[in-house]
Amino acid sequence: MLPSARINRQLLVVVFAQFAGTSLWFAGNAILPELQPLLKSSGLVSWITSAVQIGFISGTLLYALFAIPDRFRSTYVFLVSVALAASVNVVWLFLPLNAETIVASRFMTGFFLAGVYPVGMKIAADRFTSVLGRAMGFLVGALVLGTAFPYLIRGLGGNLPYHTLMLSVSALAVSGGVLLVAFVPANTIPFGGSFFRYQTLLSLGKPSAYRPAMLGYFVHMWELYTFWAFLPILIRYYEQHHPELAISNPLWTFGAIAAGAIGCVGGGYVALRVGSARVARFLLLVSGLCIMLVPLFVAVPPLLFGLFLLVWGASAAGDSPQFSTLVASRAAGDNRGSILTLVTCFGFLLTVLSIQLMAWLVAHVGVSGWLFYILLPGPLVGLLAMRKAG
Repeated sequence: MLPSARINRQLLVVVFAQFAGTSLWFAGNAILPELQPLLKSSGLVSWITSAVQIGFISGTLLYALFAIPDRFRSTYVFLVSVALAASVNVVWLFLPLNAETIVASRFMTGFFLAGVYPVGMKIAADRFTSVLGRAMGFLVGALVLGTAFPYLIRGLGGNLPYHTLMLSVSALAVSGGVLLVAFVPANTIPFGGSFFRYQTLLSLGKPSAYRPAMLGYFVHMWELYTFWAFLPILIRYYEQHHPELAISNPLWTFGAIAAGAIGCVGGGYVALRVGSARVARFLLLVSGLCIMLVPLFVAVPPLLFGLFLLVWGASAAGDSPQFSTLVASRAAGDNRGSILTLVTCFGFLLTVLSIQLMAWLVAHVGVSGWLFYILLPGPLVGLLAMRKAG
């Protein structure tokens, strides 16, 4: 057992590395307002977002089936993956500007992020077992902040060129991986499995101790990334109905997404007292209520609308680390990394379906508060899946 002070120092490094690495995730979305006029396209939101998700799904599937998180030292997998993700994140800057190149870059960035987010969770599960709920809260909170961070840079940077933003985020990502390898020695678990572990994939369909949390995670993802991807559009819709207001869309988007970090960290501390399952169920209920109230809150004053977005952002993301805690704590140690990676893979597959459905509705129906009701199945089915989880 590591001394408490050393645990906290190492957890801080893991959290920073996760934050830095996942800042690559929505970097493409943050620069879309600048790219769309150059590309003469207004329909890039869904494809830029889905390309990262599809890349991440492909990457997590291969990482898990070849047992990369369990076969190799976790911190090295993280560093190599984040360095590759950072490289492909900026490679399109040195090529002729076109939508196809950007989408391909986003796909490959997502692919290599498969060695960042789930591997970071595996490192936490291996090293911080005694405080896993809290550790996962910080870790997923770091992912949320990383996701929101490009919007903060865009909001504060004013006329900051998109080249500078993308290069800065990539440099930050690599620095996190370097610090992780330097200061966090990963636990080594003897690997005795086959080179290609298709059994792990088949095990997800069988009854298991982690199955309720796995199902809860899947449907929670139906809501989360679509909420994040279309949040700027919701804020723009609100602004159109309140033209007298001067709203900074990137900063409002950053605040709403970043609020998820508060939900993750706060939920992690509460989970130490009442358990991860109770925290997850409560936050599913709150996010479901928020979705139902969207049509009401698009007509309220800005202070109330801003508070509403903060509550929704905190609850939509705050249950994620508790699902991961339940899966990680109940999965076999020699298979934990692959199971976490596969669970994440299928959760992100649902995000692609949800994002594309929302994009189709925006194009064919238009934006309204009622539109976000398509996210309701996430919290509702999640509550059903988690009703008996303890």
